[in-house]
Amino acid sequence: MEIKQHVSLRDLNTFGLESEARYFADVKSEADLQSLLRNPRYLTIPRFILGGGSNVLFTQNIDALVIHPNIKGIEVVKEDDLTISLNVGGGEVWHELVLYCVNNNYAGIENLSLIPGTVGAAPMQNIGAYGVEVKDVIESVRAISIDNGEVRVFDNEECQFGYRESIFKKELKDHYIITGVVMKLQKVPVFRVEYGDIRNTLAEMQVKELSIGAISNAVIRIRQSKLPDPARIGNAGSFFKNPEIDQLFYNSLKEQFPNMPGYPTEPGKIKVPAGWLIEQAGWKGYREGQIGVHERQALVLVNYGGGRGEDIKLLSEKIKISVADKFGIQLSTEVNFV
Repeated sequence: MEIKQHVSLRDLNTFGLESEARYFADVKSEADLQSLLRNPRYLTIPRFILGGGSNVLFTQNIDALVIHPNIKGIEVVKEDDLTISLNVGGGEVWHELVLYCVNNNYAGIENLSLIPGTVGAAPMQNIGAYGVEVKDVIESVRAISIDNGEVRVFDNEECQFGYRESIFKKELKDHYIITGVVMKLQKVPVFRVEYGDIRNTLAEMQVKELSIGAISNAVIRIRQSKLPDPARIGNAGSFFKNPEIDQLFYNSLKEQFPNMPGYPTEPGKIKVPAGWLIEQAGWKGYREGQIGVHERQALVLVNYGGGRGEDIKLLSEKIKISVADKFGIQLSTEVNFV
């Protein structure tokens, strides 16, 4: 395995931001990863793990050993008449896995179509969309300790999944590299079409017979209509999390803003769409030089080409202050600043 020096990371982050890694390793096996983590030459150098780069905002060069986990593979580990469990390498592209499952009629993640990033990043932030979260299908996560190279398998409960959260983003952040995920999928699908515009989109597509393929196509169509393609306009998808607020606070805001949408989550909690809050605060379509807020989706910050991570970070902070001033709601980011 070759360790390169002074490597551009521009093509390894969906914002398309320029950043240089002091050292860079493209790792294709667990054995190579363990060997790298135990290599005495790099033990005193900070490590930075970079997957698909779909959830990161580079604001500087990375004076570290950048490890790019690129472990591939999909294999069946268990199967019966109703379910199938797949062991998937952390380096697999998430959307390609979704298409693989749809093509084989393995149900459970079709609502998560077209989400950018890798399989290894999916459990880290518990990706979700249209009423489904990846925690719903995860049986276990296989990871390697950055400190000593030892393998550990986390079951679903040990991952401590929450809304866009997991143990890998909290107490174990920067301690493990996810190399594989075991997912349990269904051979008899349970269709989830009640969330968002899926049902209406299926009707527009004149779908006569419901299938996971039809749902996947509907989700793709919705996302493409609302979200810019990172290959054309640099972005990381949803920049902010949808905040959860107390029911009583939501009721009081509803009196001031009758059109404010909200969705019950747990008892006494309401999730408010961050995109709606940002749009009402006047940011939708805002542009400042080579960066801005997307014209069709206020939840997405964009790099039109040549923008800087520092400027996107500053814009996000302005948006947070503006929303807090107008609604009294504190936004938090899904994207990690580096």
